[in-house]
Amino acid sequence: MKLIVLGAPGSGKGTQAKFITQLYQIPQVSTGDLLRDAVKRENALGVKAKEYMNTGNLVPDAIVLELLKIRLMKDDCSKGFILDGYPRNITQADELAKITEIDQVINISVDHGLLVKRITGRRTCKECGAIYHIEYQPPSQEGICDKCSGELFQREDDTEETVKNRLNTYDKQTKPLIEYYSSQNLLQTLISDGTIEEMRQKVKLLLENRFH
Repeated sequence: MKLIVLGAPGSGKGTQAKFITQLYQIPQVSTGDLLRDAVKRENALGVKAKEYMNTGNLVPDAIVLELLKIRLMKDDCSKGFILDGYPRNITQADELAKITEIDQVINISVDHGLLVKRITGRRTCKECGAIYHIEYQPPSQEGICDKCSGELFQREDDTEETVKNRLNTYDKQTKPLIEYYSSQNLLQTLISDGTIEEMRQKVKLLLENRFH
């Protein structure tokens, strides 16, 4: 079961990917996580990636592909995987096709105005990495993590200006993937206009119909 989850930043594709991981015991491979880990480790790829991430621009294909190649070679990907955040454009999709086949592409569609509100309200704990939202999931005490009392902060790529830049970039470069995978009869679009649980049921039904 080799899956791709598409969707603009903040669409909830990462949340749904984690749900699929629990259902089918296949790893979620998030290029965002791979990039952030590389940045944290301050290795050569991470240093290059940080320059692009902080301005809201997409990291060059060569850097992302190299990180992805390394990840997909690990044993836990032998039965399948979920790609979250990759490919982001047609060039990457073509490169991905040289590495592996894809069984199903799930496109999560959300209104852009709602996405800006979702992302700019996110706060992350500096200590344990827990994520909150100032409106939807606020901490008990403003600016303080409930789990470890660490300081909460807004990531540099979660500011309104950067978010709008990311959404514009998504529209220009990633939306063509919808046509790309539709032409291969691999894509199914799911509208995210309800709760996380309602979205999970849509995803579960789709996969049950596809793989059972």
